[in-house]
Amino acid sequence: MSAPAPQYLFDPKDKPTLPLVQVPLIEADDAALDGYGYVVDEPEGCQIEIVRWPAQGWRPIDDGTGDEGGTTEGIFRCHWDEGVLMARNEAVDGEYVLGWNGGGRDDNVLLWHMNYHPDGGQLFFPLDRKPFVIPAALPGDDLQPGKVVAFWCDGTRGVYIHPGIWHEGVFPVSGEQRFLDRQGKVHARVSCDFGGEFGVYLSVPLTP
Repeated sequence: MSAPAPQYLFDPKDKPTLPLVQVPLIEADDAALDGYGYVVDEPEGCQIEIVRWPAQGWRPIDDGTGDEGGTTEGIFRCHWDEGVLMARNEAVDGEYVLGWNGGGRDDNVLLWHMNYHPDGGQLFFPLDRKPFVIPAALPGDDLQPGKVVAFWCDGTRGVYIHPGIWHEGVFPVSGEQRFLDRQGKVHARVSCDFGGEFGVYLSVPLTP
């Protein structure tokens, strides 16, 4: 039986109190991001990988088709609202609760959900040039809480992630931030609700 689609807007007070799994925080560079993606100095030259639609049987997809959806881009806005991390992605007209502070602390995010896009990669580039964190995990539907890491970025460069990489939206270290978001226009999404599937939340640190 397939899991129900996640609800992205909610009051965190309605969520149960669950055990926490600590996520390691890694400084983002090309070596650390190997397999996940890479750092981006300027967004203009960053090309988004688009994955061809898979064949449904033994007949192949015709050349030049199945990967024509192109890309979309817009501003990904995120801000803290009384300990809740909210976001709006104008590229796909989405609004989300990314997470919330845990244990009365303001130096971590309790992460409840991650997703991946099988159809294309995604770029997050900081327009305000402030530090941020992005959680990620390598491809595969057997996602486990212990497979998640978080990359800390100093705000001078952006991060590109390959198709199929588990991620959540970007986490500002403090205040409100804006990012250029560029991604596949088809925007298929596969999700994991950690509380519903594993009975835990992930505690993502915001400072190295």
